[in-house]
Amino acid sequence: MNKPLVSVIIPVYNGEQYIAECIEQILNQSYKNLEIIVINDGSTDKTSQIAKSYPVKLIEFLQNRGNSVGKNAGMNAAKGELIHFMDVDDAINPDFYKNMVSAIIQTGAETACCEFINQLKPHRTMHILERKVCYSTHEKLKATNVGRWGYTVRYLFKKSLLEEYNIQFEEGRFIEDIPFSLAAVYFSKSMVLVPGATYTYIKRKNSIMTNRDKEHRKKRHCDLRYAKEIRHKFARKHKFKIPGVPTGKFSLFFVKWFT
Repeated sequence: MNKPLVSVIIPVYNGEQYIAECIEQILNQSYKNLEIIVINDGSTDKTSQIAKSYPVKLIEFLQNRGNSVGKNAGMNAAKGELIHFMDVDDAINPDFYKNMVSAIIQTGAETACCEFINQLKPHRTMHILERKVCYSTHEKLKATNVGRWGYTVRYLFKKSLLEEYNIQFEEGRFIEDIPFSLAAVYFSKSMVLVPGATYTYIKRKNSIMTNRDKEHRKKRHCDLRYAKEIRHKFARKHKFKIPGVPTGKFSLFFVKWFT
């Protein structure tokens, strides 16, 4: 696995402003063995036409079905040994895949975790000063804070790991990342932290996390509570504690606005 194929999965809905720049930054990566999978989730703008002008695998839905459906479709279509999910309006540095893949090859880890810059919530920014391999559940959860901040975009996963444990996104939910990432990190026999691979989560108007529509906000808050409940059930089932997250009777109420 000297130069394994990386499948980069990009779900997009009405992303004509960003899709070209997103694809081009992937094509301009120093690591070249990449498969770009764009899931056009029922867009009504020019997303499809723009994507078709690039060497990508394009999956198209006639209607908007949500990020979870798109990501699952991308995984099912992926030919790569490694999987990365990317939001269409975010950014990665030019050596992102080179450094992430190298870390997995050299350490044998099943998952790699990158540096993360969060423009929307700066306190969730995560810097990595040196490469480190984590083995124990507590070590992996503490190093990534995955129990609080799901963000699948931070990780490069071995596809075999996701298939072995049937890890997929629950469809119909806005906050789909926490259960997915928590399970993937937990089941990884080892995980490597990778300096020099930086993902930037960019604050955009009318994204899933910034949309101010009343019904949208209501569903987002409902799905966040649901994701936290799933997180606690998973931790109880596998008998571990999530660092920084209370697990008492009223924990879901205490952490509602702080996790």
